[in-house]
Amino acid sequence: MNNRLRDALLLYAVTDRRDLGEKPLAQAVEEALQGGATMVQLREKNLDRTAFLAEAVTLKKVCARYGAPLIINDNVELALACDADGVHVGQDDMDMKAARAKLGPDKIIGVSAHSVAEALKAERDGADYLGCGAVFATGTKSNVTVLPLDELERITAAVSIPVVAIGGIGAGSMSSLAGRGADGAAVVSAIFSAKDITEATRTLRALAEKTFR
Repeated sequence: MNNRLRDALLLYAVTDRRDLGEKPLAQAVEEALQGGATMVQLREKNLDRTAFLAEAVTLKKVCARYGAPLIINDNVELALACDADGVHVGQDDMDMKAARAKLGPDKIIGVSAHSVAEALKAERDGADYLGCGAVFATGTKSNVTVLPLDELERITAAVSIPVVAIGGIGAGSMSSLAGRGADGAAVVSAIFSAKDITEATRTLRALAEKTFR
């Protein structure tokens, strides 16, 4: 799975509907995929289960048309219910082993890691990839400590599974990640807050190709 997953992590679009106005999230995600996003994570903190599941089912169909995996943030039960390609769990979410027991061997499980110790534990427990950050200051999450790029480099050197950098990454900062060992960038606002999502994603995809390949 590693090589295919490394390719999928190149430009990982993480949803945020706050600046979409009246535009449906599915439309925004399709525009990102048209621009070259390679994986999508549905991250919703304020939807009830019914609305979240309906959104996930719709996005699964959109992502399938572009051959992009759909990952659900935090919620293993919803990932199962919509037959998503996998789930991403944080350090305070469901235990990695418990998530694997529920999802089985074929689904993708990503784990957030902020240190070499957390990264090694996630790899031992069977994570398929790591999400590491925030590598730059970000307004997407409050009370987030920036992960030094030297620590990102130490993490990528310590593990054999793919690593995606996240947090404050945009067109002006992505090149700073070159040579740090990451396999791609997870991007939120630089995609979903853009006036032209497809064009913004196209620019980010070209930068990701130069930075990580």
